[in-house]
Amino acid sequence: MKDSRQVSRARSLRRNLTDAERILWSRLRSMQIEGIKFRRQEPIGTYIVDSISYDKRLVVEIDGGQHNDEQAIEKDRQRTIWLEHEGFRVIRFWNNEVLLNLDGVMIRIMELLK
Repeated sequence: MKDSRQVSRARSLRRNLTDAERILWSRLRSMQIEGIKFRRQEPIGTYIVDSISYDKRLVVEIDGGQHNDEQAIEKDRQRTIWLEHEGFRVIRFWNNEVLLNLDGVMIRIMELLK
């Protein structure tokens, strides 16, 4: 069962996507990639992931500058380890990758979905 505080936080995050998250979501939503369903800002365990395909066991994270200090890097590493232990593959992109090279990001995601 999901924690109600976590569900509330996820809802808030869905309403307040970053530009990069919004742009990527516009391509992931509505099963636009070979009919594969993604969910956004989805609670899983103690985390809320940016985008996830449960069917393909793939988590897509979009990171901004706040993920670039030592503490955040370690926190993200622990999060990735936990998700991988749960059977998910995790791919991370920087905001600027999504904003400047969306086609390249989509190609990489499609490669992982095959």
